[in-house]
Amino acid sequence: MPKKILVLNGPNINLLGKREPSIYGRETLASIESACRKRGTALGLAVEFRQSNLEGELVGWIQDAAYGGPKGKQTFDAIVLNAGAYTHTSIAIMDALKAAALPVIEVHLSNVHKREKFRHRSYVSPVAEGVISGFGGHGYELALEAAARRLKPSGRRR
Repeated sequence: MPKKILVLNGPNINLLGKREPSIYGRETLASIESACRKRGTALGLAVEFRQSNLEGELVGWIQDAAYGGPKGKQTFDAIVLNAGAYTHTSIAIMDALKAAALPVIEVHLSNVHKREKFRHRSYVSPVAEGVISGFGGHGYELALEAAARRLKPSGRRR
């Protein structure tokens, strides 16, 4: 049975290709999802994509990933998260990730450290296995590779 990866996208990620293409590129979320499904299949992963502009919905999905299965069982093996602007503001998302205790790979399309100072602080990073930043949509594929490596039996454990 393939390992299941939940790829979550926060606010405004649905506008990729339209919103500030000089920063975020011209790729759409649909094209990134398609590339990730192909890469996930090659890695032996089952990939599920979701996007929301609502913080509470993201928190609910994170909780469900860990406890939403039958009898409160884990439904996903890892999370790839581009929390968008919530990266820099959401203690609720950080707390949900801590409670879920699943491997998390944080993704950013742009290099947040080359941008405004307020974007340098992440509430996701302290609970993430690692951060991939500045590689556009390809960063998601890199995150899937990192998750696949992390989930191998010889991978590092928490």
